[in-house]
Amino acid sequence: MCVCPQHWGFPALTDPSASPAASLGIFEVRRDASGCSMLAPLQTGAARFSSYLLSRARKVLGSHLLSPCGVPELCSISTRKLAAHGFGAAMAAMVPFPPQRYHYFLVLDFEATCDKPQIHPQEIIEFPILKLNGRTMEIESTFHMYVQPVVHPQLTPFCTELTGIIQAMVDGQPSLQQVLERVDEWMAKEGLLDPNVKSIFVTCGDWDLKVMLPGQCHYLGLPVADYFKQWINLKKAYSFAMGCWPKNGLLDMNKGLSLQHIGRPHSGIDDCKNIANIMKTLAYRGFIFKQTSKPF
Repeated sequence: MCVCPQHWGFPALTDPSASPAASLGIFEVRRDASGCSMLAPLQTGAARFSSYLLSRARKVLGSHLLSPCGVPELCSISTRKLAAHGFGAAMAAMVPFPPQRYHYFLVLDFEATCDKPQIHPQEIIEFPILKLNGRTMEIESTFHMYVQPVVHPQLTPFCTELTGIIQAMVDGQPSLQQVLERVDEWMAKEGLLDPNVKSIFVTCGDWDLKVMLPGQCHYLGLPVADYFKQWINLKKAYSFAMGCWPKNGLLDMNKGLSLQHIGRPHSGIDDCKNIANIMKTLAYRGFIFKQTSKPF
């Protein structure tokens, strides 16, 4: 894809025929004093390219940089050569992507008491939130607390094996009511309660905010803050973006996007990191996240 005779780019990440390495606007070809073309990084926004990667790119493209400006073949040749030399992740990390609808995404993934057969009521024992910047898709802040269960204070062996949470990690920890108060303090400190700041929670499924939190709050007679009443189900977002349902949740989404799984499955904080990584990858492919929950 050529922008103009003197400005060459690469296919956008949303182009299905484009390589993962490619991205519009990373490089431009400029004429030097003799009229020959030279590769240079675009100095705009996220497209600033490091001198190290630029020198590598110049070596990869080699003689093509000496071609006169206006040669259409330069674009496709350059793209193929850069893609073949592993520039995918480095380039994608600096590619600007379409603006999101939210200033911040609040990635959340509860872990709760459990057993086989299931115990009732279930109680939240890990409460992690990652604050993801909607412009950069980078993690800016973390809230992470373990919670003391009160109805079934002793964790079952099944629960510990599944989540990696041992008894000592929850003993003496704050109650859910206290943790929710600290969440509210954290939200205020991070500027997330400002009515001019648009933020939304993101979960892997609807269980966390449709079933688990309201169910436990109802059992304990606690109010549910309004900011917990709308969210994005990452499974639905992924299915919209990729055209298939991730039956096995994060494992399928990581596999579908060729991402390495972070940490251990069913660790709340590790699951949040995987969700954030998947969101970042989808955003750089041009996906715009939208609320998937129905209003309460």
